[in-house]
Amino acid sequence: MKEEHAACAADKQKSHHSEGVKKNLVTRLNRIEGQIPEIKGMIEEDMYCDDIVTQIAATQSALNHVAAMLLEGHVKTCVTERIQEGDLEVIEELIVTVQKLMKK
Repeated sequence: MKEEHAACAADKQKSHHSEGVKKNLVTRLNRIEGQIPEIKGMIEEDMYCDDIVTQIAATQSALNHVAAMLLEGHVKTCVTERIQEGDLEVIEELIVTVQKLMKK
C-alpha cells in the first residue's frame, strides 16, 4: 500500500491519510477559508458582480479539488480493499458519494 494513504478497511468509518496528505488538505482548506471573508468584503464594498462571481467560482473550484483528492485516496485504498475483501456494498456507498459531489 502506498504511504500516502494507510489502510481504511480495518475501521471503515475513518480515513487514514498520511501526515503529509493531511497537511496538504488542511493547507488548502485554510486557503479556502480565507477566501470567504474576501468574498463577503467584496459584496459589502459593492464590487462588480462579475468579479465576485469569479472569486466564488475560484473558491468552489478549490473546494472541488480538495474533494477530488479525498475521493481519489478513498477509491485507491478503502474502496479497493473492501472490494478485495468481498464487501461490494462499498460500490453503492461510492455511487452515493459521487452523486453528492455532482449536485449543484
